[in-house]
Amino acid sequence: MVRSYVEKPNSVILAISPANQDIATSDAMKLAREVDPTGERTFGVLTKLDLMDKGTNALDVLEGRSYRLQHPWVGIVNRSQADINRNIDMIVARRKEREYFATSPDYGHLAGKMGSEYLAKLLSKHLESVIRSRIPSITSLINKSIEELESEMDHLGRPIAVDAGAQLYTILELCRAFDRIFKEHLDGGRPGGDRIYGVFDNQLPAALRKLPFDRHLSLQNVKKVVSEADGYQPHLIAPEQGYRRLIEGSLSYFRGPAEASADAVHFVLKELVRKSIGETQELKRFPTLQAEIAAAANEALERFRDEGRKTVIRLVDMEASYLTVEFFRKLPQEVEKAGNPGNSGNTASQAVDRYSDGHFRRIGSNVSSYVGMVSETLRTTIPKAIVYCQVREAKLSLLNHFYTQIGRKEAKQLGQLLDEDPAMMERRLQCAKRLELYKAARDEIDSVSWAR
Repeated sequence: MVRSYVEKPNSVILAISPANQDIATSDAMKLAREVDPTGERTFGVLTKLDLMDKGTNALDVLEGRSYRLQHPWVGIVNRSQADINRNIDMIVARRKEREYFATSPDYGHLAGKMGSEYLAKLLSKHLESVIRSRIPSITSLINKSIEELESEMDHLGRPIAVDAGAQLYTILELCRAFDRIFKEHLDGGRPGGDRIYGVFDNQLPAALRKLPFDRHLSLQNVKKVVSEADGYQPHLIAPEQGYRRLIEGSLSYFRGPAEASADAVHFVLKELVRKSIGETQELKRFPTLQAEIAAAANEALERFRDEGRKTVIRLVDMEASYLTVEFFRKLPQEVEKAGNPGNSGNTASQAVDRYSDGHFRRIGSNVSSYVGMVSETLRTTIPKAIVYCQVREAKLSLLNHFYTQIGRKEAKQLGQLLDEDPAMMERRLQCAKRLELYKAARDEIDSVSWAR
């Protein structure tokens, strides 16, 4: 048991040995030598100097000749059993001890460095010196422990208040922390938002290029559509109804890529919501609130996706509902320029050509050019519509509906959202107690002036 105390490097060892026994066999000195071989922490004390045989003394030990220590030996004379039986108090005992050393022929020259009072002063001075030398490292250790505990408290989260107002405030703060991380993903502060641009720059153009316009505008299909549009009376000059049907049929293919782009951005936004919840450290202790926020965010994204799909489909329908007239007004002029208007004999040949394969190929080519123009327009406007309806709304109002619902909940319902593991609550409590003790110790050390 004694060893468990004296082997600690910060302990001061008071090795007490009776003067009327051989110091070489002292158990105290033997143990002190084992745990403190340099003697930096060991103070030697000789007792029972008044009980030594006549003609003998302990000067060889007290003066460090027979057993040297780094610190001086101190001799003391305690109360005898008779003094204890007579209830001699410590004040009288200390006075008798001083008189003994002052009048002793053997120890009189050492009287100023002997006795219990001198030993107490010597130990106090040493202890003060040791503490002063240890203060910087102790303070550093305490500060490090405080930092670690505060970091752990931040990780565990602060205790949850019991009143509804404070609970509502906590939930809103947690939602804002999640929303801030979600926006960082969208704005480029965290990875993931660039995938939305990838949808517009890669996926949408690739889908537009794969549309089956070659099949729809093949010679056979152009003849079929134009003929069906003419009805019982073939067109006289230009098959306008045939043009319109071919264009409307071609533009209907844009619906698929438009809706697919809205769905692809929706998938990216959902993934960013999942990542943002996982990266919000403050939410980790509240699994129920995590699930509620995820459900509310995904529900909002579904609404934004539906609005995005409706908007991009409107863009396609608008292109089909009103054609760009200027594009087609140029076509007769270009045909005229291609022919030879000075030759009146060409009129009959053009009438015949109007029903030839070349005529239908020109129709298919004209429609293809117009569809290409519309494709370039939609390639620009579809991303704008999706960003406005889905991405912008996700940044501005992702949890607005959730906030409204939370504001209507009672205290019990709010508490259920902020439930956490009892083991974590106990861990936080213990951590808070330790943190309080360390801070009190630091304040106590700071309040002491060791310079005096």
